[in-house]
Amino acid sequence: MAAGFGLVVRFTLHDAESAEAFDELVSRTLEGIRRFEPGTVVYVNHRVPDEPYVRVFYELYESRAAFEAHERQPHTRHFLAEREKFVSATDVTFLEHIDGKV
Repeated sequence: MAAGFGLVVRFTLHDAESAEAFDELVSRTLEGIRRFEPGTVVYVNHRVPDEPYVRVFYELYESRAAFEAHERQPHTRHFLAEREKFVSATDVTFLEHIDGKV
């Protein structure tokens, strides 16, 4: 496999209720990713210890084109629209591959 295309996204959520709803939204979105996105290699939602209202995504795609295909999916577009109800801040970091084991 090629180096791929990756990103890390940090979401700060409003409160406990928002965190629970956000996690449910992510779970529903992951159903579509698993079913319809062969080019999405890794898509993981992480909880941060001692920061209950923070979620960190690690995403790895086969290529930039696979990422762009992900962004066009109906389940992704729904997630992007709905997440705004729960999120107070978003920080996106795009990653360039240097070295590693794939």
